[in-house]
Amino acid sequence: MTARAGRTQAASDTELLIFTISRLLAGVRHVAVGASSPIPGAGALLARALVEGRGDATMQVSILGSRRHNAFTNGGVEVFDLAAQGRIDAFFLGGGQIDGAANINLVGTASYPRSDVRWPGSFGSAYLYHLIPRVILFREEHSPRVFVPKVDFVSAPGPRDDGVYRPGGPHALLTRRCLFAFDRARRRFRLESVHPGHSAAEIREQTSFDYDGADAAAQTALPDEATLALIRTRVLDEIAETYPRFAAGLQSAHASRPVC
Repeated sequence: MTARAGRTQAASDTELLIFTISRLLAGVRHVAVGASSPIPGAGALLARALVEGRGDATMQVSILGSRRHNAFTNGGVEVFDLAAQGRIDAFFLGGGQIDGAANINLVGTASYPRSDVRWPGSFGSAYLYHLIPRVILFREEHSPRVFVPKVDFVSAPGPRDDGVYRPGGPHALLTRRCLFAFDRARRRFRLESVHPGHSAAEIREQTSFDYDGADAAAQTALPDEATLALIRTRVLDEIAETYPRFAAGLQSAHASRPVC
């Protein structure tokens, strides 16, 4: 969306996350997005729009809770069935805690079942983590209480040598501060890029687990004007069907930002 005299408003933090997710979905045929996931949903819709803009094969986006972007008739059950058949290429998971081995905790803190804090629960996270080849871990908050040396409870385990067949697993970890890639051979995260306004030193301070590339990292790529316009028009319209309040907030945020 162009501002006065051809000048463009800079990408907001949320728009940067949406764009980064779209880049992480390069080459994906079918991405599924769980409930209460407006930013991953918007990132998936942007990835599809970019693919269609290049004239490539259409990307299928399935957003739970959506009528417009969801061919399922039985909700999460069909997600599990398609994952078992190898027909979902990418998915998103988060966690109240995530550690350096890519284990995630969706249950609570301290010793289960006497948890100090309780979260919604694991649901099918372990099943999907094992089966879907490109799982993107997404957590906006980036702090030592989230990124811990070892999770208090393993809802879904990262890769390990235990003889269990795992065609799926972690691909990346995206936060409000940075992007980590996951090295499955080494079973460690690597600091891939740092978002504008943040630093490698800050990431080290706010991350309690060890990772590679701790001292230097590139800056996270920014969307160009055409991609920003796509986010603020087509993607905003498409995601509003499922998340109207999120879309309205994003619209209001970019409308009030200063022009570059």
